[in-house]
Amino acid sequence: MDKELLRIVIIATGLLIIMGMLVWSYLRNKKSREAEVDLFEAPAYKAQANDMFAVEDDDLGDDLGAPPAGHHFFDQEDAIFEPEEDDDLEPAPRVSAPAIIQFSLIAKADEGFNGLDLVNAFEIVGLEYGSLKIYERLDANRLVDFGVACMVEPGTFPTTDLETFFCPGLVFFMQPGALDDAQAVFDDYIDTLQLLAIELDGTILDHHRQPLTDTTIRALRQSL
Repeated sequence: MDKELLRIVIIATGLLIIMGMLVWSYLRNKKSREAEVDLFEAPAYKAQANDMFAVEDDDLGDDLGAPPAGHHFFDQEDAIFEPEEDDDLEPAPRVSAPAIIQFSLIAKADEGFNGLDLVNAFEIVGLEYGSLKIYERLDANRLVDFGVACMVEPGTFPTTDLETFFCPGLVFFMQPGALDDAQAVFDDYIDTLQLLAIELDGTILDHHRQPLTDTTIRALRQSL
């Protein structure tokens, strides 16, 4: 047999083998698919599947209104969080700035504040004795930012016999409308009041004669 004929025979044999393998593979896959279909159609499999996926009516809740305990039914609306809006919710009203802000410092001691203690404390916080015989906070232009008077009429402080003078409390007052920077003066006003409360051992009261709170301070400062 010459070489050319031998090569043709080898090629033909190879093609037959390949075709046979393809046919065998096709038949095997077909049988496998038929077996799967038979399995899924079998009564035993159907019964098992029904048991696995069956849902009792009670598990769905009344009218599908609520999921059973321990379950969460995802809804498309759950994918986006949107804060609830309360139409009835209104912002807190802004406090109007009063014409005069007046707080008090009441002595804890029964005899009140002594005159000498007052003079020393006023000097520590930088208050000056003015022409109206009360103590004042003066700005760089020597204009009054706020004043401090005695709670007893006529509200003035003596300059003599201070060791025998006693005052039950002090009245602090400022007029926001007459100030260029009312908030800055108010901050100094509060700081001075709190420092004197420590130095003189007193209790700070607001304009309603109630203990002064941070809420009241913030509300008044915001109004300025």
